[in-house]
Amino acid sequence: MKKDERGQSLVETALIVPIFLLILVGILDFGRVIYSYAHLQMAAQETVRLGGLGKKDADISTFAHQYIHLGDTTKLQVTITPADTVRHSGDYVTVKLKYPMTFLTPMISKFFSSDFAIETSSTIRVE
Repeated sequence: MKKDERGQSLVETALIVPIFLLILVGILDFGRVIYSYAHLQMAAQETVRLGGLGKKDADISTFAHQYIHLGDTTKLQVTITPADTVRHSGDYVTVKLKYPMTFLTPMISKFFSSDFAIETSSTIRVE
């Protein structure tokens, strides 16, 4: 007696495709996080250079918002310490950038809270 195996590959494909897509989207999410972190770190380094040159906080913050290309720049939080009113030559200025991330993978978004954010900082001496 011969077995009918015509639907076997269809069933195997139906079982594997959701797992494969979940892994693929997870890899994309991981890549997005790594890219976003690297981009924010470079932006922090470029932004803090303005503080080192003696620019005002408003100019530094505007530059950071123009430099970032991760999506909605209104979500970017820029923290500059110390403030330009108390910053003098020889002091150190620190710029912290914080940007919220949303995940595409349904499983990952359940593990991390909705306020998951990437945060970078850079420090330089004021000339």
